[in-house]
Amino acid sequence: MNIVDKASLLKHLINWRLTWAKRNTHYTFTVPGNPKFMGPRDAVKLIKDGSVVATSGLGGNQRASIMYWAVQEIYKETGKPRDLTFCSIGGHGGRGIAPGTVEEMGLPGLCTRFFAGHLETFKAQLKLGDEGKCEIQVIPQGTEARLFAAQARGEDSLLTPTGVGTFIDPRVGRGTPLNDPNGKQYVVPEGDQLRFSIPKINVALFNAPAADRKGNIYVKNASMIGESYEAAMAAKRNGGIVIVNVGLIVDEGYDDIFLPADKVDAIVYYPRTEQTGSIYHDKPLDFFTTNSSTPIEEGVARSKFVNQVLGITPRRNEVDNALARLAASTFAENARKGMYVNVGVGLPEEVCRLLFEGGLLNDVKLLVESGVIGGVPAPGVFFGASICPERMISSPSIFDMFFEKLDVTTLGFLQVDSEGNVNVSKRGEGAINYVGPGGFMELTTAAKMVNFVGTFMAHSKMSISPSGLKIIKRGKPKFVDKVDEITFSGREALKRGMKIFYNTNVGVFRLTERGVELCRVMPGVDIKRDILDFCPMKIVLPENGNIPVVGKEIVTGDGFKLSLKS
Repeated sequence: MNIVDKASLLKHLINWRLTWAKRNTHYTFTVPGNPKFMGPRDAVKLIKDGSVVATSGLGGNQRASIMYWAVQEIYKETGKPRDLTFCSIGGHGGRGIAPGTVEEMGLPGLCTRFFAGHLETFKAQLKLGDEGKCEIQVIPQGTEARLFAAQARGEDSLLTPTGVGTFIDPRVGRGTPLNDPNGKQYVVPEGDQLRFSIPKINVALFNAPAADRKGNIYVKNASMIGESYEAAMAAKRNGGIVIVNVGLIVDEGYDDIFLPADKVDAIVYYPRTEQTGSIYHDKPLDFFTTNSSTPIEEGVARSKFVNQVLGITPRRNEVDNALARLAASTFAENARKGMYVNVGVGLPEEVCRLLFEGGLLNDVKLLVESGVIGGVPAPGVFFGASICPERMISSPSIFDMFFEKLDVTTLGFLQVDSEGNVNVSKRGEGAINYVGPGGFMELTTAAKMVNFVGTFMAHSKMSISPSGLKIIKRGKPKFVDKVDEITFSGREALKRGMKIFYNTNVGVFRLTERGVELCRVMPGVDIKRDILDFCPMKIVLPENGNIPVVGKEIVTGDGFKLSLKS
């Protein structure tokens, strides 16, 4: 990116930030002879009290903002619609900061039940949960998406190995209720699997790029399509309604029809409807579409710059960079060309960056939970999209694909314990501090190898030099005897014969029948003082006593190269 490109993007972001709460819920676009076209307020009036509303989207992608605002405003004015249940699959909130998200509907009496997989961005709903005003139900992201598809087929539940041995398994933990220990369970054990359900969807409410005047819906130039189709089909199967918020009115035949007019009850055209965070459908970022003419390197640079300006992507230091190189090398040593791969958020994004820079992404196929295939997964506010993707399928379909084809996933962690269990879902006490599993449970159930990456301590201070790692100030150990909540079961992974690695600042560990074993150590680390005596976890050492030291090229980055075997 040159200085002109950066200045243009900066101007765009400043303008967006100054106007991001701007809306006009009274804006109405109609089509003579087609009553399905209406304003957002009229569409809200179609939603009955007690409805179960399914949305679609992930991160900053596919927000039906004008509809969320309209629901909020009408409710404040009339007290209706009330007692709604919302089923929102991905992290589609604003963390109590960004407007125009599903959080707009987090009001007492409006949203009284909430289902989601990744919850930490929905601060309004979580606050209601802590106040006893909203029932919070945790359903793993892929399972909830696949339940949308199940309802579309006329089925009311889903049997899956997802979550066995974790907190979501009532034999091990609390099950689906988050804030009420006596709340209804939407999961029951059935043999060596779990059967999940959700209430019947009777309203589908989502954002799509375009509609023609007959009412057909199109997804050309979408950054993702998520669970839109399955939500719509489930609502229609259950005798409900479908409301689509679009950003373009196009001629019939604009593209392949995504959703035919006879499956749509209300179309709300609003010109400020977004493709993704800050980007409207009338001027989409083409590098997030399957029709991209932008070089992938340019798309990567632009998305990185946006996240840096917004302060969403953390600034990484040399210790973080060394950790990313270590995790990338673990991946490269164990993966093979042609494999199907998934990469999570946070430090895993840094691993993905190294794989991209090393040219390895040409040798594997990257899959994103939203349904985007190929390209480079987008970071931060754009997570859920990919840069220069090859194709897009629905979110339920991609989770089906994970169970069929996923070879490797690289994910972060909050805690690891002596049995190899991992916690990513519980950061602190109360609903307001809850993260949720997102798609983590499906990924760690479906993959043949899980490559975890995270810091060995929280709130520590370290430095790195050619001679190795130096621990300046010790923090709180993240390797513990027992995790606060089991989001990944080490015992179940061993049963399935999976390869499990835990990459940290001090070295690499792997899960074995004997326990969590240190298999590589960073130079400068005293194994007894800095690892064995420091953390409460029971760590085992290799039976042959040989623990390889991490190479200088990983520590410093000088001469660091990655390659995959065929």
